[in-house]
Amino acid sequence: MFAPSSEPTSEPSAPAAARPLVVQKFGGSSVGDADRIRRVARRIARERAAGSDLVVVVSAMGDTTDELLALAAAITDEPDSRELDMLLATGEHQSATLVSMALQALGVPAISLTGAQAGITTDGRHGRARIANVDPRRVHQELANGRVVIVAGFQGVSQTDPERAETTTLGRGGSDTTAVALAARLGANRCQVFTDVRGIYTADPRIVPDARQLPLIGYEEMLELAHQGAQVMQVRAVELGWVNEVVIEVLSSFEDAPGTLIKEDPFVEQRNKVRGLAHDRNVAKITLVAVPDRPGVAHQIFAPLADAGINVDMIVQNVGHGGSTDMSFTIASFELARAKRILEPIIREVGFREMTADSAVAKVSIVGAGIHNAPGYAARMFGALADAQVNIEMISTSEVRITCIIAEDQVETAVRALHAAFALERPEVIEADAAAQPAGGAPTSGAA
Repeated sequence: MFAPSSEPTSEPSAPAAARPLVVQKFGGSSVGDADRIRRVARRIARERAAGSDLVVVVSAMGDTTDELLALAAAITDEPDSRELDMLLATGEHQSATLVSMALQALGVPAISLTGAQAGITTDGRHGRARIANVDPRRVHQELANGRVVIVAGFQGVSQTDPERAETTTLGRGGSDTTAVALAARLGANRCQVFTDVRGIYTADPRIVPDARQLPLIGYEEMLELAHQGAQVMQVRAVELGWVNEVVIEVLSSFEDAPGTLIKEDPFVEQRNKVRGLAHDRNVAKITLVAVPDRPGVAHQIFAPLADAGINVDMIVQNVGHGGSTDMSFTIASFELARAKRILEPIIREVGFREMTADSAVAKVSIVGAGIHNAPGYAARMFGALADAQVNIEMISTSEVRITCIIAEDQVETAVRALHAAFALERPEVIEADAAAQPAGGAPTSGAA
């Protein structure tokens, strides 16, 4: 997706080796107030003193993004998407300048850059833009001048019309995407994501106290965990890391402890097939009753939703009887009202009997490479849920996961039951020569 940096590197015989380049990202909780910003600055200063060049991506402080959204909502029910992006981008600007000031107060040369100043260009979709390219020249220049570069995450500038460039935002969790994109384009040795947890766990430790931290997880498994509700990493950031072979290290910003590496897993065939559980309460189910069973109906239903940017997740259609069928599908719960407005005129156009909606549902998933090809995992999952008196409303599978829709108030019961059923609290036993695996900790290269 991004070509590796073409900057020259030192030959082995050069008088001084090039300093390693590290991209770090600090989330909103890590920079939530002045004390935390100073603590982040001290951590950055220690890394720089150890001999690394640093590019640091920051999110907005604490709940700043939610507060800005609330301010916009107090002004209008439907804020203009361009103006909303202009507003939301200021949260990251604030964090970047404060972290830069904190570093300067420690005697560390630093400079803050907006996403546009850092060379991040995007498509023109406000609120959910995708990165099109990263021009690394300004960042390289500032690094060459001996500065730590602090980049405002979550944002870029549209490239659709250079004469009318617009600030765009990348959607929730977009600072993760900013960090991985910069690491890929700059050819960084490491991409570290600092958050409020130590790393990736087998389940949410707030629900399962004996959930185990994973020292390493493959891209594909992490992508499914993120997509199914695990909130430690943003989905697009994991995709970007996978495509560009960027090893990502998830660490706690509040303690010095080993984290989790996200990279290709050489022992994926020898590990427990189920690596972790994910759950997502941000789910709503729509059921269309007595839909005419004829070609083209599904397109008539789902095309308008796609045109409106509403992502449909799971779809289940019953076997048709008497010329009609029932169809259920899931979307994000915050999209429910908008989806219903879009579908109401289609009721008359297509001719189905009624539409029902349920926002009191949730997803629970088991994730692991090879689940689809290994017998017994679906049966064990369904059996564990049955024993816990959890009813399954919908089922979806892929090569690396099995997902069930259940009642939202049964999520914690389901997660605990599944964690116990697959014995995820136990240390993994790898049926291979462990000596062949490099020791844990920070990877030596940004490319696997």
